[in-house]
Amino acid sequence: MKKQQGFTLIELVVVIVILGILSAVALPKFIDLSDDAGNAASSGVAAALASATAVNYAAQVAKGALSTTTTFIATNVCTTAALTPLVSGITLVDQATNTSSSTTYGVSGTKDCSTPATTAGTAGTCSIIGQHGGVQNATVICGKY
Repeated sequence: MKKQQGFTLIELVVVIVILGILSAVALPKFIDLSDDAGNAASSGVAAALASATAVNYAAQVAKGALSTTTTFIATNVCTTAALTPLVSGITLVDQATNTSSSTTYGVSGTKDCSTPATTAGTAGTCSIIGQHGGVQNATVICGKY
């Protein structure tokens, strides 16, 4: 009689398959990438706002008059009233924190663009707060008359 030593190939394959199934089911519970995704989305919104203000200012300079998009001249341009016309598909709210939804972003900060003679073309920073609390800065450019 032969004595069995070690495991058969089928037994090893079954164990490897079971371990693979367990890791595929259990691993997502330990790794939560939603914070990273929320921060990336906030960064995208901040970049879109920064780009939109730059394009808006360039249009004003090229036309020699105010753009039809927004004047971007206010005591504080880090508000929903000033920034909402520059983006679509998202909701901006005036607040310091945001935990409501993936398409709602908080806006805070202060950038005074109320005197275009001295502030036209100057840059300031508005904070964009995402769903998971990730804060990204958007550089905004004051408009001109």
